[in-house]
Amino acid sequence: MEWWHSGSPRPKKSRVQKSAGKFLASIFWDQDGILLIDYLPKGQTIKAEYYSSLLVQLKDILKEKRHWKFTKRVLFLHDNAPAHLALATQKKLAYLGFRCLYHPPYYPDLASSDYHLFPGLKKRLKCRHFASDVEVITAAETWLDGQLSEFFF
Repeated sequence: MEWWHSGSPRPKKSRVQKSAGKFLASIFWDQDGILLIDYLPKGQTIKAEYYSSLLVQLKDILKEKRHWKFTKRVLFLHDNAPAHLALATQKKLAYLGFRCLYHPPYYPDLASSDYHLFPGLKKRLKCRHFASDVEVITAAETWLDGQLSEFFF
């Protein structure tokens, strides 16, 4: 509530611009750059089956983009999300030949996406207004593509 006298002009109400909404991007990357970006369809959550299908896509992309590295065993680091720890996901990782590194909770040195990749991306997208999901995706991918290989190393 505000105090104002009868002759005061009415306060102006600012209109909030409707946001494009939120969506989840899963980004897989290594020391040489981005390997795979997947955008979760609206209204879905990441479950073991969905995440396992992403892992299969990732293996195919690794064979295509990093074939010289794929002769060795793939060391894979992801956090302790329920979809990552599910038995179906663990079986898929073993089947694909990925060796999971242990990720202790609250250990910032191993959460390189949270402390290295995403802060720069958030800073780039901060205070910008996007009319659609496509604009957000384009802006994010443009920033990620513009990073030098040293950034990912």
